[in-house]
Amino acid sequence: GRAHRRFGTTGFLPTLISDDLDVMRTAIAAVDDAIAQGVAGVLGIHLEGPYLAPARKGTHDAGKFRVPDADEITLATSLTNGRTLITLAPERLPPASIRALVERGAIIAAGHTAGSYEEIRGGLDAGVRGFTHLYNAMSPLQGRDPGAVGAALEDRDSWCGLIVDGVHVHPASLRVALAAKPRGKLFLVTDAMPPVGGDSPDYELYGETITVRDGVVRNAAGALAGSALDMATAVRNAVIMLGVPLDEAARMASTYPAAFLKLEATHGRIAPGYRADLVLLDDALQVTATWIGGTAE
Repeated sequence: GRAHRRFGTTGFLPTLISDDLDVMRTAIAAVDDAIAQGVAGVLGIHLEGPYLAPARKGTHDAGKFRVPDADEITLATSLTNGRTLITLAPERLPPASIRALVERGAIIAAGHTAGSYEEIRGGLDAGVRGFTHLYNAMSPLQGRDPGAVGAALEDRDSWCGLIVDGVHVHPASLRVALAAKPRGKLFLVTDAMPPVGGDSPDYELYGETITVRDGVVRNAAGALAGSALDMATAVRNAVIMLGVPLDEAARMASTYPAAFLKLEATHGRIAPGYRADLVLLDDALQVTATWIGGTAE
C-alpha cells in the first residue's frame, strides 16, 4: 500500500494469480488480516485465476488451471472483509458455478478467455459483471467472430478495465472502447507487477525471471508479463495519449472502479459521508500528496 500510495493509489485489490488451493487459502487469510488491521488502501482481493483458458493464459501457469467444485467455490468466496473479485474464463465454468460465486458475494470479471461471443454472452447472463484488462488475453473482435472483445464492447451494462500504457493496447483500440461503451463503464487498471514502487527491475514468477526494460514488463520469451504502470501515469496517459478530459480521467480512476466493485456508496467521490481518499496533482499531473481515509503520509 505504501509503495502505490506515492503514485496516487488510495485503494487497491492485492492480486493472486493462478495457484494451488493452499496458496489461495493463505492469500485470502492474509488479505483478511490486512483489512482487519487497517492496512491503508486494501479493499479486498482479486483472484485472477485459476479458472482460466489455457489458450489465453498469458504468464499464468496453465498447470494450475482447474474448474472449481463446490468446496473451492466456498474457499474462493471466503474473504470476510472487503470485496472479492474473481477473473475467470466463462467458457470454462458451467453457468451454475458462476451464479454460485455471485450468490456468495463475488464480483466476476471475464478475462484470460478464449470464449466465443455466445459463450461470453452466456457468462454475462450468469452474472459476469465486467472484463479484466479489455483486449488483452481474450478472444479478439473479428468480422465473423466477435469474441470476448465484441461482447464486451456491445454490452452496455458491463464494466471494462483498460491498461492505458500505449503498449498493452494500441491507442486507437482504446479510443474505440471509449466510443463504444457508455460513459462510466470504462475504468483504468494498472496490472502492476512488483517493480512498481520496488527497488529492482527484475523479479521471479513461477521460477522464471521477469524483466522490465524501457517501462515494459516481459518474460524470457519476450511476451508481456503484467505492467510497470502506476495509476498516476495511467491518468496522465488517458489525458495526454487519448485526449480524455482530466475530470473524466480522474473518474476513470476513482468513481467508475468504485461502482464496479459495488463501493459507490462510500468510495470514489468527494462528498459528505464518503471516505476521504484524496490525491493532489500539480500542473504536470504529478502526485504531490495522497490522503487515505483522511490521513496523509
